[in-house]
This record gives sequence, structure tokens and C-alpha cells, in this order.
Amino acid sequence: MKWTLDKAKPLCPQICEQVCLMIALGEFKAGEKMFSVRETAIAAGVNPNTVQKAFEKLEQDGILYSVR
Repeated sequence: MKWTLDKAKPLCPQICEQVCLMIALGEFKAGEKMFSVRETAIAAGVNPNTVQKAFEKLEQDGILYSVR
């Protein structure tokens, strides 16, 4: 997963956009397990709290869901 983030702009919306793009391009399929918050944060070079916030927003929008 390649992340292209502009550190001069808010990161959370950029992460949401890129996750949606990855889904649209078929990199993640329905029901498939995504990377963890920590793995995504490391790959994107951002704080895990930022990724958690983005994932929560995507969950609220019905794009992602979590299973415990």
C-alpha cells in the first residue's frame, strides 16, 4: 500500500480519501480484512491516533466496519 500524503493539509481526510480510492481500485474487497491502525500508521508515516480517527469516520460513513 503506497501512501501519498501532503503534510501541509489535514491528514485525516487524506487518509479517508486514499482508503476509499484503494477500495474503488479493488485493492480491498468487501469483507476483506484491512491493515490494523498501527500497520497503516507506520506505512503512512503518521500518528496512529490520526489513522484511528480516519477509520472511525469511514465506519460512521458506512465504508468500513469493525469486527472484534
